[in-house]
Amino acid sequence: MIMTDEKAALPIKKIIAAIVFALGALWLTAYTPSIEVAWVTVILVLTIYLFAFEIVSVDIAAISIMVLLGLTGLLAPLMGLEQGLVDTQNLFDGFSSNAVMSIIAVMIIGAGLDKTGLMAKVAVFILKVGGKTERRIIPIISGTVGVISSFMQNVGAAALFLPVVSRISSRSGLPMSRLLMPMGFCAILGGTMTMVGSSPLILLNDLMATSNQALPADQQMETWGLFAVTPVGLALVFTGIIYFVLFGRYILPKTAAQTGTKSDETADYFKRVYGIDYDLYELVVPEESPLVSISLRDIEHEDKVRIVAVRSGEGNLHMGEGGISRETGITAGSVLGVLASPKNLLEFSEKYDLDLNSELVVFADALSSEKSGIADIVIPPGSSLIDKSATDLWLRKTYGVALVALHRDGNTLYEGEDIRTLPFKAGDTMIVHTSWEALARLESDSDFVIVTTEYPHEEARPHKVGWAALFFSIALGMILFSDVLLSVALLTGALGMVLSGVIKIEEAYKAVSWKTVFLLASLIPLGLAVETSGTARWIAEQTLSVVGHMDVWVIQAAVAILATFFTLVMSNVGATVLLVPLAVNIAVGVGASPAVFALTVAIATSNSFLIPTHQVNALIMGPGGYRVPDFMKAGGVMTILFLIVMIAMMNLIF
Repeated sequence: MIMTDEKAALPIKKIIAAIVFALGALWLTAYTPSIEVAWVTVILVLTIYLFAFEIVSVDIAAISIMVLLGLTGLLAPLMGLEQGLVDTQNLFDGFSSNAVMSIIAVMIIGAGLDKTGLMAKVAVFILKVGGKTERRIIPIISGTVGVISSFMQNVGAAALFLPVVSRISSRSGLPMSRLLMPMGFCAILGGTMTMVGSSPLILLNDLMATSNQALPADQQMETWGLFAVTPVGLALVFTGIIYFVLFGRYILPKTAAQTGTKSDETADYFKRVYGIDYDLYELVVPEESPLVSISLRDIEHEDKVRIVAVRSGEGNLHMGEGGISRETGITAGSVLGVLASPKNLLEFSEKYDLDLNSELVVFADALSSEKSGIADIVIPPGSSLIDKSATDLWLRKTYGVALVALHRDGNTLYEGEDIRTLPFKAGDTMIVHTSWEALARLESDSDFVIVTTEYPHEEARPHKVGWAALFFSIALGMILFSDVLLSVALLTGALGMVLSGVIKIEEAYKAVSWKTVFLLASLIPLGLAVETSGTARWIAEQTLSVVGHMDVWVIQAAVAILATFFTLVMSNVGATVLLVPLAVNIAVGVGASPAVFALTVAIATSNSFLIPTHQVNALIMGPGGYRVPDFMKAGGVMTILFLIVMIAMMNLIF
């Protein structure tokens, strides 16, 4: 009964909210200067309602608004309009816009870098430095992305680190929803650290030069240097990091889809079906250990452990097919990757005076759940393996699979029960530890039937890392040192990776989050309508008429709030172009610095955290499993902190 009441209460809340929003829209239309502004205001309120209450998913909401704007051309006579709110020739411009093409390109570039294993190495390094605790990982990831986004577009920096966060999440057990939002917010904040960190700041000096033409000689504005905004940006990034470190546990969601990793589910399956409670451990062999010079065959059966990887010497890693066999001898200083139950592992470690690492360090990448794991394989009738044992076949060395248990006739035999000397029978199920690459090869071998199918099938291409680095560098160089469009620079890098074989074209298509693309592209016509109809200017004038007689810092704060509002419903570039001339005129009228007011607008257009309309927020929404209320909860406080820190720092420095 309680469940029914809760389900019934939700639609009622949405209905009440719809009525309130509708009344609010009608009240606003009574004060609008024209019928065009009135209709745009109504559609703007409808958009906010759809986003805030998630009547439909955000991409469907955005597409609905775009279609509605297109229909105004047909319904114009009934609406009292001379023409549609958006020219139908420009309705789909968003799909070819610089912003949307850029985000497609950076997704492909990020996927290409990930294919080479470069991002996995970055993830391993971050885990090595930060451990597996949220409070240590968040500052490292967020601070790094913040610095990177000060020199490249923030959406590019965020897309670059998406695969890194994914790997950190799977290896640390932390949900992606706890890591992606801090990273995304700091990517946006990092764009305020230099004058090339975001499009509004890049445009600002040109806009100021244009405004100078209308200003007297004694009020001419000097352009801003590259690092003029760095103190403000650093303070904002630092604020964002501290905010999530201190309050992340309360404001960051733990989405249902992210509460457990795939490796957790796999471990539960093998424990439930076969009674296996094995885990991976890393042991270091000291020089004085009695294990030195002993071969694997002399210890695995007796001590009930399975050695799946050995590193002897710096960088000399042995595992998988052709890597290690029962004849492999153990040397002083070796690091062993061991699969065993906690009890057997402890006894093995104490018996041979081995040092147990608290977590995987040497094998963090090689034995990660993305590259290897436990699988079950059935021996089918007619297999050439029948009547041969794992020892006869040199199973680990020949096929790259380490036998850890054997299920036969309803019973499971474990390590220490001669499982490697038993001849295989048709119907036997081998429980093995293997690399996913080796398992993929066995799928085409008629001697095996692979039961485990839910594992990463992606092909890694570490040999292509040079090409990936080259084309990423080319794209980055074009962004920093040329005037070419951002989308053209990024597409150059993406195309180079496809042509050089870093990533296949089918993989490139899969790498693109089309939900993000449709969300952004469909909202661009709304921003165009807000700007061309005069709605934005009317809202700005109404706001400033209220605060125009107050202290300078209050007026400056009002300008920042206006910029914050406009960047939520239109592009940050559009908001900057619209508000900079207005802010300059206001500053001149109240005796303030027009250059500082212009800079206020350009920085405040990065204050976009409340809803997922910013490119970075749209990018992380799907992978993080976020909903609009999640952004409103965490972004609401961040928006206020941004305004406070920005105004305080600007008044302190300028």
